[in-house]
Parts: sequence; structure tokens; C-alpha cells
Amino acid sequence: MSTSLALDRARCDRARRARDPKFDGRFFTGVLTTRIYCRPTCPVKPAKSRNVVFFPTAAAAELAGFRPCLRCRPETAPGTPAWRGAAATVTRAFKLIDGGFLDDGKTVGDLADTLGMTSRHLSRLFAEHAGATPSAVAATRRVQRAKRMVDETSLPMSAIAFAAGFRSIRRFNAAFRAVYRRPPTALRNAMRRPSRAQRKWMTTAF
Repeated sequence: MSTSLALDRARCDRARRARDPKFDGRFFTGVLTTRIYCRPTCPVKPAKSRNVVFFPTAAAAELAGFRPCLRCRPETAPGTPAWRGAAATVTRAFKLIDGGFLDDGKTVGDLADTLGMTSRHLSRLFAEHAGATPSAVAATRRVQRAKRMVDETSLPMSAIAFAAGFRSIRRFNAAFRAVYRRPPTALRNAMRRPSRAQRKWMTTAF
């Protein structure tokens, strides 16, 4: 798999149609008809090849106007995106971002200084390997961390917001609305509401 934006379209398309787990986290598929992006292993019936585009990172997909799939949950994809094994500087920068470097008031300039380069050069590397700016990657990571906690814990939203790296509840709610088109409480309720099949089973089993 390429480590730049020049993803091999034919190879990506074969992988997502086969739901090949080896490619999970290495790229994301944007469906043009729904404006939703998915992991290659998404259980939903694959869209037609002419209706999809591919992105090296979730941040790149979101910058292009796609929102995350609620079925395959891109925020839970393995940590092996397309930049892995690319420029050592980009790999180190992602690790720092994952650790919350840009969540506590530090800037992209501070990140570049830590890496021993100019912010302009760092942004150029991110454009080449991630298809997004360092700030956009950090924003996506914050929402992904929060989404996992919304789905997998019973923590109150205020605790999730600050644990995920948001500096205010307002920014937390705004970020969820921007990415998922709904507030985090609505997402939690939707994930915990029984499906139609589950409701039918519960009414017939007792």
C-alpha cells in the first residue's frame, strides 16, 4: 500500500469489496452517494466502485465532507494508517498527537519545534502523507477518542469531553455535531436503543 495520497485505487477497491482485514486501518472509503466514510471491513453491502473514493486517513475523509459510518465505527480501526512506515518525522508527529500534544494549548508551531523543523515543512509532510493538516488530525483524534467513550462507557458527557482532550463542553458538542450531524447524547441513545430485530426477539421470547 502506498504511503502517500497516491493510493492504488484498484487495490483499495478489491480490498474493500473483499472486506480484507489486512487493510483495516490502512485506508478509508468515502461513498459519494451517502457522504459517509467506512473502514475496508464495513459489514454494509459495498457500494458500486464508481461511487467511492479513497482516503489515507479519517481526517482526510472528514476534510472532504464525509462523516463516519456508525456501523463499522472508523474510530475503532487498528492504528495502522497509510502513513505508518513513511517519513519517521510524520510517524513521530502522529504519536505526539495521539498522546494529546495539541490538546492542551500547544500549537502546530510548538509541535514543529519539538520535531526540529518549521511548521511550514511539517504541514507539507502532513499534506503528502495524511491528506490533512496536523490540526485537523488532532481534531479527528479527539472526536474518535470521545466517540469510543460514548459507545463503550457510562461516563457523563462532561467527563468524556475533558478526558478526550476538549477544552470545553461547547467545543465537544460542536465537534460532534460537525462530524456526526448530531449531539453525543443522541449518538449514545441510538447505539443503546435495541434494533428492530432485537425488539422483535424480546417480545416473542418471553
